[in-house]
Amino acid sequence: MEGKKTRGRQSIPMKKIENEDDRYVTFSKRRSGLYKQASELVKLCNIDIGIVLFSPTGKPFSFFHPTSEAIIDRFLNPNMQLSESTRLVAAHARHKVNQLNNRRELFDNIKEATSAESLLLDNMKENSERYRWESIEQFNADEVKKYD
Repeated sequence: MEGKKTRGRQSIPMKKIENEDDRYVTFSKRRSGLYKQASELVKLCNIDIGIVLFSPTGKPFSFFHPTSEAIIDRFLNPNMQLSESTRLVAAHARHKVNQLNNRRELFDNIKEATSAESLLLDNMKENSERYRWESIEQFNADEVKKYD
C-alpha cells in the first residue's frame, strides 16, 4: 500500500515557509480560515471587527464588520459616538449579514437533509435489488422447494 501524500490536518509549526508556491497556497487557505473565524466571532458575540492582510505578493485583503468606516471611526475615537448615518449603515450591514447567515444555515440544513435522503434512497435501491420479486412461473420445482 502506498504511503500518504499529505500531512493531513496536522499542526504545522509557526515558522516562515521557504517555498514561495507553498507560501502562497498557505496564505490563501489561512486567509479564508481567518475570515471564517472572524465571521463566527461576529455571529456568536455580536462584535465589530476589522482585519487587514497583505498577501506575500503585497496584495491587500480586508474583512470588516459591520463596515470599514464604522470600525475605523471607533478605532480612531473609541469614546466618541458614531454619527447617525454610520450607525444606520452599520445596522443595515448587521441585518444583511444576519439574513445571509440564516440563509446559509438553511441551505446547509437542506444539503444535510438531501444527503441523508440520498443515502436512504441508495440503501433502498440496494435492498430492492437484493430482494427483487420474481414471478414463480419462472422457477422449476427444485427452485420453488429451495425458497419454501
